[in-house]
Amino acid sequence: MLIRRKQPGDSAQILPSQITSESVYLNRRTLLQAALATGVAGIGAAWPQPAAAATTPLQFKRNAAYSTDEPQNTYEQITTYNNYYEFGTDKGEPAENSGAFKPAPWTVTVSGEAEVTGKFTFEDLLKPHALEERVYRLRCVEAWSMVIPWVGVPLAAVVKQFKPTSKAKYVAFKTVLRPAEMPGQRYNVLDWPYVEGLRMDEAMNPLALLAVGLYGKSLPNQNGAPLRLVTPWKYGFKGIKSIVEIRFSEKQPPTSWNISAPHEYGFYANVNPNVDHPRWSQARERHIGGGLFNSKVPTRMFNGYEKEVAGLYSGMDLAKNF
Repeated sequence: MLIRRKQPGDSAQILPSQITSESVYLNRRTLLQAALATGVAGIGAAWPQPAAAATTPLQFKRNAAYSTDEPQNTYEQITTYNNYYEFGTDKGEPAENSGAFKPAPWTVTVSGEAEVTGKFTFEDLLKPHALEERVYRLRCVEAWSMVIPWVGVPLAAVVKQFKPTSKAKYVAFKTVLRPAEMPGQRYNVLDWPYVEGLRMDEAMNPLALLAVGLYGKSLPNQNGAPLRLVTPWKYGFKGIKSIVEIRFSEKQPPTSWNISAPHEYGFYANVNPNVDHPRWSQARERHIGGGLFNSKVPTRMFNGYEKEVAGLYSGMDLAKNF
């Protein structure tokens, strides 16, 4: 199997169709079992302080109302099998290549159609909110899934503190650009920095979460430290990581995979077993951790969250608005 890497000076761009698929990867090698260091010091507050070198325990309460009772994936599976192209296109590369990334100190710039804008520290962004744990299913566009105990704050609560105006129809996000620390950004796999967005009503849905941890600890670098988006009814690529900008916009913002391949990746990216990816079916999925050659199971509409989010798309043709 050939994985092509763009070298400096090479003008050719790696197309999404040239990136190794999940099924080929699974048959190529077993999941990387990386040894991850974990911190033991407390954080001294109800919100996390991003750790520069290791994860730290968090203080939170479990929110059972928004949690699935499905068996959770292990911490090792969650942290060694990742899509995070800023650190490499292979599933094991984020764990291998993210050690030099520094998630502290951290600031987030808020701009656009809102009354409260400016640059906010990580602490200021989260201090008004209590952390909660929610166990969500993550369904990736490559037809694999995991069950992850995320720790974070409702996105709606964070959005409200910035007082968006009536012109704010969308919320846009941007990932940090640090090619010195994120080796994947040195290659033209995507147009860096990574950008994503939600319609305002999607951002205000109770399921949308700004995650700062998993398994009771702050996020490891390879999982999006220190701050990432989790929208469990959408494919995983909507979950933008290492967020440094939040912008309220009247117009639909650009999104990275839609820019790269608009015929394959739409703005909404809702999990839909009835709308196939142009190069593979979305009707079934493989649960990571269920065995190397485990059978695929049926994909659930909106990843099993139809009751909570179907109303957001009432009257829309989800085959056209994919």
